[in-house]
Amino acid sequence: MATPKAKTEFDIIIYGSTGYTGRLVAEYLDKHYSGRDDGPKWAMAGRSQDKLEAVRDEIGAPADTPLVVADADDMASLEAMCHRTKVVLTTVGPYQLYGDNLVAACVKTGTDYADLSGEPAWMAEKIEQHEADAKKSGARICFSSGFDSIPFDLGVLMAQKEATKRWGKPAPSIRGRVRAMAGTFSGGTAASLGATMKAMAKNPKLINVMRSPFALTPGFEGPSQPSGMIPSYEKDLDKWAAPFVMAPINTKNVHRTNFLLGHPYGEDFKYDEMMLTSPGDAGKKMAEAATEMMKNPFGAKPPKPGEGPSKEERENGFYDILFVADMPDGESLHYSVKGKYDPGYGSTSRMLSETGIALTQSDAPGGIGTPGSFLGEALVKRLEEHAELTFTAEN
Repeated sequence: MATPKAKTEFDIIIYGSTGYTGRLVAEYLDKHYSGRDDGPKWAMAGRSQDKLEAVRDEIGAPADTPLVVADADDMASLEAMCHRTKVVLTTVGPYQLYGDNLVAACVKTGTDYADLSGEPAWMAEKIEQHEADAKKSGARICFSSGFDSIPFDLGVLMAQKEATKRWGKPAPSIRGRVRAMAGTFSGGTAASLGATMKAMAKNPKLINVMRSPFALTPGFEGPSQPSGMIPSYEKDLDKWAAPFVMAPINTKNVHRTNFLLGHPYGEDFKYDEMMLTSPGDAGKKMAEAATEMMKNPFGAKPPKPGEGPSKEERENGFYDILFVADMPDGESLHYSVKGKYDPGYGSTSRMLSETGIALTQSDAPGGIGTPGSFLGEALVKRLEEHAELTFTAEN
């Protein structure tokens, strides 16, 4: 097995620093870690030196903040960038359009990688293409290191830890339920969904990949899963539940973590995600409206890549996710993950940054994995200490 890089010029390079989310990642690392002896050595990267200089100045980063020019279409520039760092954090999506070369460069050079991908068909393709080589080179390729899917991936991980502590075994079934959320979709998320829809139109086989909860567990097919696509009244919570737009990617990542860790949740594990509305007829109508909205989640004018909420909107955002672990005898436990800031931007930029730092401190072997499989509780601790997330057993 290849060993992780020991000595590089940088610990972290943020690729896509001139984009909306990449800029937030650079801003976070500068505000929280610049000038600290124990902080990572980091650099900003993108296609244009002029734009990098402008963004560096706009966010108030020091004038000597290192800048690296690299282009997604220029393999040589990507490999040169990878040789200079332990970890590349990339916000340049849709990844199915702009991510192929960077993943290949990281795998080849043994460089760790984390992104914000919510594109399971592309992720499945990368697993097939690169997993064996990533294991050889020592590169940890960590997809979905933002709101999709860290709160859900790590929420299930910690809920199962609590279940095992309480009952001596994991829960065979967990429900992920978004209790409350204030925030907006990113232009990148809308663009990723659009690119995925176009890809499915060209290649209908991808429809099955998108539908399968086990699309990211090659060689393993678990039990039939709850669909999460039909409004339902949840008696124990006294609320209606509606489809959740991120569920098709989050559920796949939860099952991949279970798969990569050797099925600590069990091979018969069932998991689904929905949004809670309210009790009674009002809640039912809201759930039905949310189901209808799933046909076109971004509306007539989806946000464009590079667009996003104001600083005030980002700072006023939040999310509250409940995980209900159900046992066959009727016992259950409630576990929550709560986060400050807009989930798609303010919190996601913090999660991606802390994933990068955690990777520099991890001795996990190379491969293509998830935040849960590579980092687990070490990342939970970082997120609680630095990113204002809380992980709590409620009963």
